[in-house]
Amino acid sequence: MPNINIKRTDSDNPDFRYLISHLDADLEKRYGEQQAFFSQFNKLDKIKNVVIVYLDDTPVGCGALRAYNDTDIEVKRMFVANEHRRKGIATQTLNHLEAWAAELSFKNCILETGTNQPEAISLYLKCGYEITEAYGHYVGVENSICMKKRIK
Repeated sequence: MPNINIKRTDSDNPDFRYLISHLDADLEKRYGEQQAFFSQFNKLDKIKNVVIVYLDDTPVGCGALRAYNDTDIEVKRMFVANEHRRKGIATQTLNHLEAWAAELSFKNCILETGTNQPEAISLYLKCGYEITEAYGHYVGVENSICMKKRIK
């Protein structure tokens, strides 16, 4: 049975950057030219709260947190490599991010995903997120879906 390990780190971690390159390629396929709009909000500089999921010693999934305001923290850059999907890795990653957000004294996790990511939408709904009004840069963006979950 493979050994799953979740590591807390930051955005300078080379394994995180490796996984994000695959996430960005996946999003480019799904959204084409539209992805350029979203890319401006997904910069990697100075994200202090990153988790990487390892299967044995191989990085297979990741996610990050970025404070949005005093009570809400945003889930960013969730990704699981294609060949490791449908194994519960995304749920474990999200659960770990939520626990970390609670440790940091945030009350809610918020996130934005897109209409071309049905598996992500399904994951978030299954994990207790509710579709909410668009926030920040996503207000008025047709293919954005914003979600929120109370964690504390």
